[in-house]
Amino acid sequence: MYKHPLLDRDKMTPREAMDVLIDGNQRFTKSISLHRDFLDIVDITKNQQHPFAAILGCSDSRTATEIIFDQGLGDIFSVRLAGNIASQFAIGSLEFSCKYLGSKLIVVLGHSNCGAVKAACDHFTGGYIGEILKHIEPAVKHEQAIAGSLDSSDLAFVDRVGHSNVAFQIQTILDKSEILRNMLETKQIGIAAAMYDVSSGLVTFDHSQSLF
Repeated sequence: MYKHPLLDRDKMTPREAMDVLIDGNQRFTKSISLHRDFLDIVDITKNQQHPFAAILGCSDSRTATEIIFDQGLGDIFSVRLAGNIASQFAIGSLEFSCKYLGSKLIVVLGHSNCGAVKAACDHFTGGYIGEILKHIEPAVKHEQAIAGSLDSSDLAFVDRVGHSNVAFQIQTILDKSEILRNMLETKQIGIAAAMYDVSSGLVTFDHSQSLF
């Protein structure tokens, strides 16, 4: 079984898992990413995986989680959907990562300048895109109740909706998943809120919205 080079994954705490991600992002933003023999890791992980963190992130091409957190193959169970939405299948994937693969931390990762959030701010309804945006609409309504009927032309508003959307997706996970709720209550896992800045490469964790 592949183990993180710094910590025994079976003994890793949720906060230690978050610290590993924070350290990795710091390396990424300083262009000092660790050297890895990926083919060696391919061989080590060919029969079994043991990711220490599960990340629900956006499908945006600029937000590849393994890269921005400077992690290797086998480190992160990556669930990516436009708008980092907690659909039933996303939640099921997170349950699988934590319950069956032993992940210690779930990160709901939003990002700046998110196209899905912008589309939700403009109340786009076409095709299956509209089905995705329904999951972001609560965050839009929440922020519009505070600031008025703004749209994607107001970038500060888009940013606030992005932050609120992360909080709403975490609440959706807790409301809909008995498995993850129980694992959180028994401190087997943590759930962290974070935002990625596409202009700087920096990930900021919101400790006020994170649960341990």
